[in-house]
Amino acid sequence: MSNYIPVELRNQIEISDRGRCCYCLTQAVNSGIVLSFDHILPRSKGGKTVFENVCLACRACNEFKSDTTESTDPLTATTVPLFNPRCQNWNDHFTWSEDGTTVEGLTVVGRSTILALQMNRAIIRVARKRWVSSGWHPPKD
Repeated sequence: MSNYIPVELRNQIEISDRGRCCYCLTQAVNSGIVLSFDHILPRSKGGKTVFENVCLACRACNEFKSDTTESTDPLTATTVPLFNPRCQNWNDHFTWSEDGTTVEGLTVVGRSTILALQMNRAIIRVARKRWVSSGWHPPKD
């Protein structure tokens, strides 16, 4: 965990984000991997360490996102900001495939975020298939 994030803010984020990645919705209890704190607007680009700018992210989403703030939609070739989990609703931009293993983009923001964060890598789709068969996935809101 990041030492520079105050304990009170960590607690607020963990409660708000319900123990799951705000991008791909991977739950720490399913993956067994501790979630990290992601600065939505990276500190390197002026992002502040405040609730409105920090969310939980799985290790993969956080690493693929890095300091990226925008990406190109594969369908329209439009460059747009990545999904912001503090300002936007996940269900407005993403949905699950019928079998629950693949995140599908509903909007330019959704599609470009999926691409940038590589949210449908083969290994995570295999894990999601196992979680689905156990009734653990996709998460119910």
